[in-house]
Amino acid sequence: MHVFIVIVGLLASIMLIGVVLLQSPKSGSGLTGGMASLGTVQTLGVRRTGDFLSKTTGVLAAVVMVLCFLAQFTLPGRDAGKVAPKSVLQQSLPVLPASPAKTVPSAPLTPAAPVK
Repeated sequence: MHVFIVIVGLLASIMLIGVVLLQSPKSGSGLTGGMASLGTVQTLGVRRTGDFLSKTTGVLAAVVMVLCFLAQFTLPGRDAGKVAPKSVLQQSLPVLPASPAKTVPSAPLTPAAPVK
């Protein structure tokens, strides 16, 4: 289920990017500005196309936000009763059996005679 939500979210975000790039109401160079030169103003009208793109942007933005929110709760391995694994720093070292400390041999006071 998580993979499906993530894929649908990616598709919605790509569509949102495309819709935002199509609209440019201030400069007139977006989809609404190019349609006037093609003679399609009579069919849709420049104003109605801009309204459609604005509404589509809002709907797609809401869909992306909801899908991102849902994807967080469908992550695999998230159970309420499951205890989070401890990190390496939180784990305790195994207890070694109590053994007498080994004595380190001391160096001789006089150097040994060379062997012949």
